This record gives sequence, structure tokens and C-alpha cells, in this order.
Amino acid sequence: MASGNTLEVPRQDEPHHDGEPRRRDFLNIAAVTAAGVGGIAIVVPLINQMNPSADVLAQSTTDVDLSKIEAGQGIVTSFRKQPLFVRNLTPAEIAEADKVDIKTLRDPETLAQRTRGQKNWLITLGVCTHLGCIPQGITSGEDRGQYGGYFCPCHGSQYDTAARIRKGPAPKNLSVPDYTFTSPTTVTVG
Repeated sequence: MASGNTLEVPRQDEPHHDGEPRRRDFLNIAAVTAAGVGGIAIVVPLINQMNPSADVLAQSTTDVDLSKIEAGQGIVTSFRKQPLFVRNLTPAEIAEADKVDIKTLRDPETLAQRTRGQKNWLITLGVCTHLGCIPQGITSGEDRGQYGGYFCPCHGSQYDTAARIRKGPAPKNLSVPDYTFTSPTTVTVG
């Protein structure tokens, strides 16, 4: 054949394929599909079990009614199984907190940073940052320490009216959780 044209002859080990799906193709597609469905059936419950349970979701936020808290008073409620202090600061307590030079503080924060726009409402977790005791001072009649805020009876940490650490072994201020005012008399924590 001098013309240079070559004739392709199908190999003997490959069956002739004219564009139609072969039985082997169908079996491969079916096997991959079954494996994919089986994999999803195993993975979905494993991922779903990592979601928080209903009782945890119910505790993820706490609504607090502020209407009954008078100036100079506070309440203790619960947020994620920890005590939550909500205190209505008086103008004198606000002035006392504002006059502190934050450069002198161990954990420097202004009252405005800790109260998020409404200086009279101080909302903190009621857990001492030293070893986790519950400080006193949220209600009148309790020991508020020499700075007029909170006093931890376990090891003597003292916090000022903005719940900032001023004296004692606690390394940080009382923690301020995320919160938003949903109305003039209601705050949602969490």
C-alpha cells in the first residue's frame, strides 16, 4: 500500500465499541453511586452528632428584664450555667470608674468599653478570674471591697465599679459577655 493510508484493525482483547454504553460501564456507574450513597449515609449522622443538643441551645442566650433593677442595685441570673451579674450603676459609680487612669490598671479597659454604649448597665460574668469563685457585691449589703465594685472572698481580689481588677491575685477584669439591648428595658445576653 503505497498510498499511505492505513486501515485500523480493532484489537482482539478490546470488544468493538460503537458509542453504546457497555455493561461494564453500567456496573461501574452503579458501584460508584452505591458507594457514594453509603458514604453519605455514614458521614451525615457523624457530623450531625456534633451539633449542640436542645438543652444547650436553650441556654445559649438569656433575656434579662432591666425594669426592676434600681440604680445602685444589681441582680444575679444565670448564663450558660455561670452566674451573670447585671448592675445598674449610679452616676457616682460611673464618675468613680471614669476618673481612674486606665494606664494604672492591670487589665486596662474604660467603663465605656465594658458597658457598650449604656454606661449605667454593667453586665459581667460573676466568676473571679483568679480561681473561679463568685465575688460579692452585686447586691447592697454585700462586701464590695475598697473600690466599691466586687470583692472575692476566696483570695481577696477586689474589683472597682466597672468590674476591673484593682487588687489581689486575679489577673483580668470580670468577663463581659456578648449582649444586645433588645428594648429599653430588656437585654439579651449571648
